[in-house]
Amino acid sequence: MTPDELLTAALRYAELGYPVFPCAPGDNKPATEHGFKNAKTDSDQIERWWSALPEANIGIASEGLLVVDLDPLEPGQANTWLLAEPEKLIDLAAAPTALTPRGGRHYVFRRPAGKAWRCTTSRLAPKVDTRTDGGYFVVAPSRRPDGAYQWVSGLELDVPADGLPEPPAWLAQELDRLATSANATPKLANGTPTLAHVATDGGEANAIPEGQRNATLARLGGNMRRFGMTGAEIVAALRQTNQDRCVPPLPPREVERIAGSVARYEPDAISVALAENHYDQMFAEGPEGEQCNNPDPGPMPDELLRVPGFVDEVMRYTLDTAPYPEPVLAFAGALALQGFLAGRKVRDAMDNRTNLYVLSLANSGVGKDHARKVNARILLETGLADGLGTSFASGEGIEDRLFVQPATLFQVDEIDGLLLRVSQSKDARHEQIVSMLLQMYSASSTIYVMRAKAGRERTVIDQPCLCLFGTAVPKHFYESLSARLMTNGFLARLLILECRRRGSGRDDTARSIPASILAAARWWADFRTGGNLGDEHPTPVLVPHTADAQAVFRDLRLRADAEYDQAQNANDPAGMAIWARAYEKTRRLALIHACSAQRERLEIGREAAEWAGAFIEHQTRRMLFMAGRYASESDFDAKRKRLLDVLNEWREQHGDDWMPFWRINRKLPWSSREHEEVRATLLEQRLIEAQTSATGRRGRPGLCYRLQPAVSGREVGKA
Repeated sequence: MTPDELLTAALRYAELGYPVFPCAPGDNKPATEHGFKNAKTDSDQIERWWSALPEANIGIASEGLLVVDLDPLEPGQANTWLLAEPEKLIDLAAAPTALTPRGGRHYVFRRPAGKAWRCTTSRLAPKVDTRTDGGYFVVAPSRRPDGAYQWVSGLELDVPADGLPEPPAWLAQELDRLATSANATPKLANGTPTLAHVATDGGEANAIPEGQRNATLARLGGNMRRFGMTGAEIVAALRQTNQDRCVPPLPPREVERIAGSVARYEPDAISVALAENHYDQMFAEGPEGEQCNNPDPGPMPDELLRVPGFVDEVMRYTLDTAPYPEPVLAFAGALALQGFLAGRKVRDAMDNRTNLYVLSLANSGVGKDHARKVNARILLETGLADGLGTSFASGEGIEDRLFVQPATLFQVDEIDGLLLRVSQSKDARHEQIVSMLLQMYSASSTIYVMRAKAGRERTVIDQPCLCLFGTAVPKHFYESLSARLMTNGFLARLLILECRRRGSGRDDTARSIPASILAAARWWADFRTGGNLGDEHPTPVLVPHTADAQAVFRDLRLRADAEYDQAQNANDPAGMAIWARAYEKTRRLALIHACSAQRERLEIGREAAEWAGAFIEHQTRRMLFMAGRYASESDFDAKRKRLLDVLNEWREQHGDDWMPFWRINRKLPWSSREHEEVRATLLEQRLIEAQTSATGRRGRPGLCYRLQPAVSGREVGKA
């Protein structure tokens, strides 16, 4: 964050009609004489304030608003208000929602006319405050020493106050009661919501011991799902049961994972799992009573590689003409192509666009170039070949290309090489490419201001649509990721799909592009939207969503928010960055589904929302697992993981037999010192064993390694 970002944000809030004032840098204390009473929407005054104090945080006077402020009960402990009433939590999430540095939340509503509410402190519940007339709240991108304020993706404060929702009826009634109760005390005698034992009524007398917690919670969740409870409701209930009955309680993130796994069953399908007692196997606890934070969900299921209409047609054609058919590559190429064709032409109700960064990971020889060739042929035959790019020479090159062609599809091979150069090189040009990709992704719904050039005025690109279809070798890609790339938002913006084994080869692959594919591509090429200057400044068509789709989106958002909270509580910045983008990517994919399935009657329905949600949830979990297994924070960490991988591969073939060091040294030709340092660390972590035995060359005694018998493949990945 830079001082310019703070000033820009303050001016943006003021333009929406919210009076702002500066707070002390790194704090929430007012920096003006009269605090929130000095709040203004006057841009000149705001610029004077931030010119004098460039790093000032931003405060907004809450007059005319109602801000519900939830703080953690204790550091690192989520607030338990309304956990037993998840439908009320869903009501709160209809408002702009901010995450605070200490793990709390702000929900921003419009105060209904005629309500004389006052600010409250812990009167609704412990650590639950409200702000209205006579108060203020601090907003993003303000920072404190323990972190930054940030809006939940898709729930930003980006509308004037009259566009905000009013608080739900139940909250308004409670605030009315507090306002009229002359003798109300901070601790309500009978008004605070009671946290009931939702899943069972046993309480502390019916404790769930270590070794049975996972399976028991899963069975309870399964029963709730059988009766039609949503994922959000199951999460809330299992959290409470875990807190009240599990001895000791499981980590919150593990409870979220159990609830999410159960919620993926349809209510009528859960009975089979209950009857056959799948949960004792699915959720058996390991030696320490916990499972891997990021378990492996496996490759993308075939049923999720389906989008009706144009995407399916292009995918089938790509498979029919590939020397070695590979469904993931064909699907990824078709998805990126549809995103490009609809770029700058459609948007959803949250102003999401169709620009995607799709990455297919495949080993050499699988035929990574065929899907790119198909896309190129389709665009050539429909007069859109000018929109193709093949490489990233520099950040400036990307910028110049988008200025000439605001909608561009870059098809880039071996993108892991670029990322490796970013991680290891000191050449700023490589870093600039990633920075440019980040900026272009986020600028798709606004304008991108180009760099200034000597003798030329600064120009802008209105709503750039940069679509990326990249390929790489799986292991090389993940090993190229640095900790910074995993937390700066780049990895979070990617849709990563991993190919499987190479399909059977064939010779008869020549086919003309079907007329229906060319007709659909030409339809999008001819599609024109409104705007002052046509394509230069378009006004994209709004694609509406049905009420059923909105209900699905709401549930998906809550699940993604819960995952983000757990990553934050676990101090997992990579998990936070990736889950923060999950809901946005879900909305983008649902929009593309609508464009593919029914381009002449655009609407986002329940099918599109459910498919996009299932796709992103699976893809996100797989990405986190793979990044945890291969990505490294340092060169030493990379060596440590590499040795564990070698030993895990050995055990898959030889069981618990010892692996001779000379075999390891062939695979990992490091120096003696490097081997000693890595071995010592893994021995201290009790992940491997080592001994000297007569298994060296020609039977001579030699050093041998093996994984500790209790170490699982998942723990190798987690390490």
